[in-house]
Amino acid sequence: MNIRKLTQGEKLPMELLLLADPSEEIVMEYVNRGECFVVEQEQNFVGVYVLLPTRPETIELVNVAVAEEQQGRGIGKQLVMDAIKTARTKGCKTIEVGTGNSGIGQLALYQKCGFRIVGVDLDFFIRHYPEEIYENGIQCRDMIRLSLSLKSSQLA
Repeated sequence: MNIRKLTQGEKLPMELLLLADPSEEIVMEYVNRGECFVVEQEQNFVGVYVLLPTRPETIELVNVAVAEEQQGRGIGKQLVMDAIKTARTKGCKTIEVGTGNSGIGQLALYQKCGFRIVGVDLDFFIRHYPEEIYENGIQCRDMIRLSLSLKSSQLA
């Protein structure tokens, strides 16, 4: 599987990005400040992630999505592991990610990749999204914040 950085001027895989974040306006805001990485199969984008520098030596994984028909094949885990590797290459000491309280699969994925829960931003999705979001029959209200230390002695 080949994961590569989207080149400037290349069309964003907005359909994929919107799988992980339902607000095109919010997606455009962080994509314009970050770097977008994609995985292609037969000239189609099947996965995407976005890295966004947030503080010195810290980067945030702000969007991870896999085409619905490709889910369950390990692509998401490969994207997260590639994001960790890319963050290390950039000299970052910490990579962070936030996901909704209703994203049971996402919470499991990030923890399997070594992330630890470090906090909860109560009512984040109520404050920032005009439409209610539901996943797994649960209203997405709170942002679960996770972090991973990238110290060279730690393996990801």
